[in-house]
Amino acid sequence: MNSRVLDEQDAQEYQALRLRALQTNPESFGSTYEREVEFSLEAVQARLKPMTDKFVLGTFDERGSLVGTATFVRESGMKFAHKGNVFGMYVAPESRGQGIGTFLINKLIMKVKDCEGLEQINLTVVSNNLAAKELYKSVGFEVFGTERNALKYNGEYYDEDLMVIQL
Repeated sequence: MNSRVLDEQDAQEYQALRLRALQTNPESFGSTYEREVEFSLEAVQARLKPMTDKFVLGTFDERGSLVGTATFVRESGMKFAHKGNVFGMYVAPESRGQGIGTFLINKLIMKVKDCEGLEQINLTVVSNNLAAKELYKSVGFEVFGTERNALKYNGEYYDEDLMVIQL
């Protein structure tokens, strides 16, 4: 298994996995399948264009297929630049339980440690997603709060735990 920062060339494979994530675990993401299925290839390419403080990390299996992604975005503004956020972390169901999520988040943490002045990474996770919370805790993230009714999908509310790791 290996990982690398995705770029515009990866747009089709990324979009296929992203749409699958939104269908498989719709309660875990702020976006929806219905919204993102309408994205043009150009819009996906723009999303994937790596920048100094924003990138999508992808993990590939032994066949070279994209099986996991996580997005990092650093906060902007003088008072917030010491923080970054992880969004949209997902591992394909058939690849779960093989350490791919741990590999992916550890690679992301190692990569952002090179960002000058970055002191912490934040993320949110649906409170009842115990597997994801355990994964994040296993690499050093800690829960520092809970947002009640953070997401609403199909008439059901989902709380989100706020987690942080200090670098």
